[in-house]
Amino acid sequence: MKIKQAFKGLFLILSVAFISIQCTKRPNIKAVIKDDVASFVCPPCNSACDTLSYVNSGICSHCNMSLISKDQLEVPKKIAFYLQNEVEILDFAGPMEVFAYAGYEVFTVSKSTDPIRTQGILKIIPDYSIYNAPQADILAFFGGNASEAYEDEEVIKWVESQQHIESYFSVCTGAFILAESGLLNNKSATTFHNALDGLEKNYPEVNVLKNKRFVDNGTIITTAGISAGIDGALHLVAKLDGFDAARKAAYYMEYDKWIPGEGLLLGDDPYGNYQDVEKLKDYVGTYEYLNDSQIDILINQNEKSLFAVANEIRYPIFYIGKDTVSNLNGDQVIFERNKDDAMIRGFRSSHDTSRFYARLNK
Repeated sequence: MKIKQAFKGLFLILSVAFISIQCTKRPNIKAVIKDDVASFVCPPCNSACDTLSYVNSGICSHCNMSLISKDQLEVPKKIAFYLQNEVEILDFAGPMEVFAYAGYEVFTVSKSTDPIRTQGILKIIPDYSIYNAPQADILAFFGGNASEAYEDEEVIKWVESQQHIESYFSVCTGAFILAESGLLNNKSATTFHNALDGLEKNYPEVNVLKNKRFVDNGTIITTAGISAGIDGALHLVAKLDGFDAARKAAYYMEYDKWIPGEGLLLGDDPYGNYQDVEKLKDYVGTYEYLNDSQIDILINQNEKSLFAVANEIRYPIFYIGKDTVSNLNGDQVIFERNKDDAMIRGFRSSHDTSRFYARLNK
């Protein structure tokens, strides 16, 4: 059975001010087909709802993501996942989940389209062979029998022949494929802990680094083994689409142990504007909430960002600027201060500005 490009589950969001209050306020929306009538679509998520269009704004009836207007759509990045026989499952499946949720177009490539097995367990039929694969923006390589790829001259010639590649990405011993192709010459890189010495010995032109979760050279990201690929993929999303996009992917995956930037950054730092938690401390507190309940706003020390706790469930909050944040669905939340501008006294939601939620702790 052909592997799905994304494993997208049902994403439920509370329909309240900080999370998604529009669900309880707005009428049900209907998907339509005529483009001259429909103005809203689901953000690309490699699921069936990518083809649906809607008349009104709101929530996708299929995946529960917040709809966007058609003019907000961008051409998604195309990522080619090269998979060899016996490839490590989590090496590619973790990053695949990240990129798919971030809206990228992921497709698989192997030397041929013959079925391969991952660790002798999961059968995969590659989408393309190296002889008919379409142009990609990003090339990704993974560990698990990686020698089958980097010792194959035809595969290496294919890698070397690729044009207009914006980024290269490897997990685990996938770094050997990049090294054999000469892409890591005079660059720093890392790989699976048991393969570090081998990479250093066989490719002396590469500055092999140990004890690094990932290494970002600017256009090439190499990660350590297996689960580190998720961190590297989130980092690449943060670089290409911003830190908030990576936070949303991590939240969707329930990857709450993510520490942004936990690697060596030799290229651009996408986290520079998110490191100062001092500006976030003003908003920490307990506030009034719907139905006589309460909502707590706290700081995620790993991400150095805000989150809300409502009904014992955590939700990320995205800082826009002073006294303004947004929730998962893009609703803005505007904090109000007392007369001397020293302390937050409560907030309002852009969805219903007439309702004021007072701060309970001073």
